[in-house]
Amino acid sequence: MNTLRSQPLWLAVAPLIFLFLWSGGYATAKVGLQYAGPMALLVIRFGLVVLIMLTALVLFRPPLPKRKSDWMHLAIVGFFMQSVYFGLCYVAFSVGVGAGTLALIMSLQPILVGITAPRWAGEHIAWQRWLGLILGLAGTGIVIAARSSIEPPTLIGFVAAILGLSGITIASLWEKRFGLSHHPVPANLIGYTAGLIGVLPFAFLLESAEGSWNIFVEVEWSWQFIAAVAYLVIGNSVIAVTLLLAMIRAGEVSRVSALFFLVPPLAAVIAWMLLGEIIPLAAWPGIMIAAGGVYIATRN
Repeated sequence: MNTLRSQPLWLAVAPLIFLFLWSGGYATAKVGLQYAGPMALLVIRFGLVVLIMLTALVLFRPPLPKRKSDWMHLAIVGFFMQSVYFGLCYVAFSVGVGAGTLALIMSLQPILVGITAPRWAGEHIAWQRWLGLILGLAGTGIVIAARSSIEPPTLIGFVAAILGLSGITIASLWEKRFGLSHHPVPANLIGYTAGLIGVLPFAFLLESAEGSWNIFVEVEWSWQFIAAVAYLVIGNSVIAVTLLLAMIRAGEVSRVSALFFLVPPLAAVIAWMLLGEIIPLAAWPGIMIAAGGVYIATRN
């Protein structure tokens, strides 16, 4: 009881806010990719976040990281989170992987974190959490199998998803091992600048107009695209990522990562609402099993 009373209010509500914003990002990103290439969309997204953070830095003058190593660790986390995770997720979307399917693949992240966290972050994983993670993995497998007859992922999409999964796993573990309580404005500024630098070469290489450096030649500036970018910048990049890194710093990395098992059902429902992606009846038992695994893995 004393632990609950001493817990900050933001930490109590952060998981719920994070889950809804993060889950909505899958379908919203796929909406945006109907009007732009994956690298161009990421350059726009990351560039806007950097501008927002630069403006906030000038206005509020928050304290900057004091050591060069802190800058380096923030940049490494930003590269793996933004360039590797988001970049490869968007590639998977662009070759036909559905929002719900990708969310399910990404929900395997807690399994990888649970295996590596004890040595990497110095945590002890109780058997109840292992049981919860195993149930979550089994439920995820059921849902993926149920959707495979409707939406079989391409080999390129599957490889991109697995590599993206490794990116967010490394980012989470690195943040837990080396991350400090930096002010969110400089932390986001450094992280998204690293992410922007990471995707720019691929944008110029893969999506620039022939004979020029214009990577936005195929961008269709419709209101749907602008609305999707606004959600991805404010909801996903500014609020959700800040909450994720703050929760990782405040608690055990494996417990925070277990929240990702709740993302697939929410992402699937949002994808059905926005994109008309079908949720097979056979997938719902798997979703329930995965949700049960989340409860076991995250309960006190």
